[in-house]
Amino acid sequence: MIPKMMKFLAALLLMVFPASAIAADAVKMKHVLSIYADSKGGGMKNPEGVACGPGSAVIVADTGNGRLLKFSVQDKNLSGGEEITLPEGVAPIRLQVNAKGEILVLDGKQRRILRLNPDGTFNAIFSPEGLATTTPVIPRSFKLDSADNVYLDDIFSGRIIVTDPAGKFLRQIEFPKDSRFISDLAVDQRGTIFILDSIKSVVYSAGPSDTSFSPLTKDLDKSVTFPVAMSLDAQGVLYLADEHGSGIVVIQRDGTVQGRLLTSGWKEGQLRYPDQICFNGKEEAFVADRENSRVQMFDVLR
Repeated sequence: MIPKMMKFLAALLLMVFPASAIAADAVKMKHVLSIYADSKGGGMKNPEGVACGPGSAVIVADTGNGRLLKFSVQDKNLSGGEEITLPEGVAPIRLQVNAKGEILVLDGKQRRILRLNPDGTFNAIFSPEGLATTTPVIPRSFKLDSADNVYLDDIFSGRIIVTDPAGKFLRQIEFPKDSRFISDLAVDQRGTIFILDSIKSVVYSAGPSDTSFSPLTKDLDKSVTFPVAMSLDAQGVLYLADEHGSGIVVIQRDGTVQGRLLTSGWKEGQLRYPDQICFNGKEEAFVADRENSRVQMFDVLR
């Protein structure tokens, strides 16, 4: 009970006094715009996912409405917002777009990954093949690398599974034995895998030839309360979405906390329970601002 109360108090402190938690001088996020609705004016409801595709595409997982929305970004403006219909009962919570423009969608209800064609039509259910065990694969999250290999956060068996784009098994790495809840992962250009433990507030990493994860961060719990999502920018810098603290925490490659960005609230540029983050390679970031039922676009300033 006491640890939970301490977590709660820490979250309140970070919401009220975000600047005192840690300075964020090297990287800043400047609000550009927010999107609340589709092309017909239908409002979003608790979006949890956003993915930056090849070119100008930005795909939103409108989780509460069980659909995707497709936007196009150009000259600091988002246009479009066409609806992509999903099978009935699907709750999209994580998205990735591969080099072909295909959209991979994690269904938060049935814990399966749907593969959609670039036009949004259904293609297939993604399923890894050739695994060493027959235990079920239950993904909490997933990411693609630069070659479109798929990295699955399998919370049922406590491992990261790596497959080729077609789903053929390549390798796996077990979670650290003392980990509590691995909520998300990221993969950099070198093939290094990062995993995020939301409960312990620790980021672990494993290189391309490593067979186990090692802690990357120290004392991260002083800067976050309950981080749930993680993403890498083009410079290889990690950004953690602190759900309960309603902010973004920036982590350097050596594991040091570079800064804490944004604050809790309803105004433009503020966050309430942020989730997935994506970068489009143009120093632009998009954040699924779940409890404000919107997606926000930011310029990344260095």
